[in-house]
Amino acid sequence: MSASLQNRTALVTGSTDGIGVAIAEALAAQGAHVVVTGRDVERGEKVVAAITGSGGRATFVRADLGRGAAAARELADAAHAVADGPLDILVNNAALLITPGATAEVDEDLIDRALAVNIKATFLLTGLIAPAMAARGHGAIVNMGSINGLFGMAGSALYSTTKAAVHSLTKSWAAEYGPAGVRVNTVAPGPTVTEKIQARMELIAPILAGIPSRRASTPAEVAKAVVFLAGDDAAHIHGATLSVDGGRAAV
Repeated sequence: MSASLQNRTALVTGSTDGIGVAIAEALAAQGAHVVVTGRDVERGEKVVAAITGSGGRATFVRADLGRGAAAARELADAAHAVADGPLDILVNNAALLITPGATAEVDEDLIDRALAVNIKATFLLTGLIAPAMAARGHGAIVNMGSINGLFGMAGSALYSTTKAAVHSLTKSWAAEYGPAGVRVNTVAPGPTVTEKIQARMELIAPILAGIPSRRASTPAEVAKAVVFLAGDDAAHIHGATLSVDGGRAAV
C-alpha cells in the first residue's frame, strides 16, 4: 500500500457500487481514510470489509442524497464525526444513471430525481464541505462528470444536461475556492464496464466501434484519474476536465 494520501480523509458519495467502489478502494490503497456512502447498508459494509481486509481504512455512512438539503447536512456531519480529522478530499460521484430515451418520453419524476441526485446533491454537499477546506487553506474536490456532458448525444438529453451542469460547477468552484487553496476538477468517464453497463453492452457497442481505443474503460482506470486529481501530483491543476474515455471526446 502506498502512502501518498496518508493522514487524509476522503468522502466518496455513491461508493457502494460501480465506479464509486473502485474510487474508494483506490483512495484507500494510497493511505486515505475513506468514508464510504450510499443507500444500501449491506453493500456499504461489504466495500468497507474489502478495504479493511486489504489493510486500508474505511467507514460506512448511509446516505440517500436524493432527499435534499437535510440528507446532505446529515452526511456532512456524519462524515466529519467518523473522520480522523477534517475532510481533505470530496469526490462527488453519486449519480442517477439514466437509460437513453426520447425526450418526449421522459416523465417529470425522472427529471426531478436526476436533478436532485446529479446536480442538487453535488451542489449542496460541496457548499457544506468546501468552506472548511478553504478555511484551512487546502483540499481537493473531484466531481464525476461524463463525456455525455461534453457533446450532444441523441437520447441522452436529461443525463447529458446533468453532467454538463457538473462540468460548469467545477469551473465556478475552481474560481471560488481555488484562491483559498482548494482544487476542484472533474473526471469525465466514457463508457465504463460496471455491472449495470454489462447488462446493456449492446447499447454502447456502436460508440466503442468509433473511439480510438475500441474498448470501454474499467472502473479502476477511472479511479486512477480521481486519485491523481486528489493528490499532490495535481497540485497546480484547477478547473480541469480529465476524460477517461479511450479518446471518445477527442475524435
